Amino acid sequence: MKILVVDDERDIQTLFEQRFRREIRSGEFSFDFAFSGEEALKYLESRKQEAVLILSDINMPGMSGLELLKNIKEKYEKPPPVVMMITAYGDKENYNQAMQLGADDFLTKPVDFTTLKEKLKSRIL
Repeated sequence: MKILVVDDERDIQTLFEQRFRREIRSGEFSFDFAFSGEEALKYLESRKQEAVLILSDINMPGMSGLELLKNIKEKYEKPPPVVMMITAYGDKENYNQAMQLGADDFLTKPVDFTTLKEKLKSRIL
């Protein structure tokens, strides 16, 4: 499964590569990284929606994760990629807005990687 991780914190790439080392090595998951909402949209356009699942931070400079989510759900209809939102702010307002915009799931930081792996693996089946 190809996964696009969108977060303005660049150290997230190292963290995901460490936590998913076994799954990456086995070919179960493949990760690409974008460090802004704008970069994520360029990725999706240039790769013809290659990513089947997107993990996006909500609070980013420039285009927020919620704006990115809205763009993705409006532009990529067949089939829309699964979008899971990640935020350090687990408040009801962000949650409700993300769900109204079509988020498939909502996670809070710090990310529980055991739970995330279970959620991702359940999407493969």
